[in-house]
Amino acid sequence: MDRNTNTTTSPRVAGSKELARKDDSTRYSDAALTPPVDVVEDSGGITLFADLPGVSRDKLSLQVASDTLTIEAESGLSIPEGLESSHTEVGLARFRRVFTLSKELDTNAISAELSQGVLKLRIPKAQHAQPRRIEIQAA
Repeated sequence: MDRNTNTTTSPRVAGSKELARKDDSTRYSDAALTPPVDVVEDSGGITLFADLPGVSRDKLSLQVASDTLTIEAESGLSIPEGLESSHTEVGLARFRRVFTLSKELDTNAISAELSQGVLKLRIPKAQHAQPRRIEIQAA
């Protein structure tokens, strides 16, 4: 083994140490978590179930513009006074998810429920996209 071998620090490691020293508010100013969403479709429309842990109704924003649905939320989870976090899995408290909706959906009839950290959105199909039965006349 050569004793004259120089060891250098990887730039990635040095960069990560520098990032750890920066203020979290500047690191995450525009960042948001993408919440997991389940989409269930039936003959009458679609239902979305979005996981938004720690989000209250007043910190939730739902917007529909044209054919785009945007879900934005902020978590109300905080560290109780007098305690200090020794480990944090998720440092961000903001969620954002954007969906492009089909023209077959009636965006004027969307209903929303928030219960125990799960947002349930029901988007029915537009009247023209609803399945309909055609009566057959006897000849």
